[in-house]
Amino acid sequence: MFTASTLSGRKSEQYAQLVEQARALLDGERDRVANAANLSALVNQALPQLNWVGFYFFDGTELVVGPFQGLPACVRIPLDKGVCGAAASSRSTQRVADVHEFPGHIACDAASRSEVVVPLVRGDELIGVFDLDSPVPARFDADDQAGLEALAQVYVESLA
Repeated sequence: MFTASTLSGRKSEQYAQLVEQARALLDGERDRVANAANLSALVNQALPQLNWVGFYFFDGTELVVGPFQGLPACVRIPLDKGVCGAAASSRSTQRVADVHEFPGHIACDAASRSEVVVPLVRGDELIGVFDLDSPVPARFDADDQAGLEALAQVYVESLA
């Protein structure tokens, strides 16, 4: 059963608590839109200093915006553009301390300064990406990356 609670302890412990909350929240639901909407809301409420949290789904050609929390977003992102495209095409997490220094960065929200994008992959299938932006430069560290990758895995597992 899902229960939201305040996160406590070291950052790694907070992410472990958030992963457990996400598992409970997504338990028994297989719909990708419903789960993306709930996970976006959960993460947006739980983590500080964010201005965008959401999903882009791969439609076979490009990334298309899915459920998110934040200002209106770019609707379509080619795989050869921006941080999201880089994560999708390389299938590896992109953690960017200053988005203005990232070649080809797409500025959907001018307030964004740092970003982390986790690819969503099941087997060989690219599902999309899980994207977080912050108005704070270098907001995301290795602990954030590991925690967000674990949350992304919970999401992918919920679709199986």
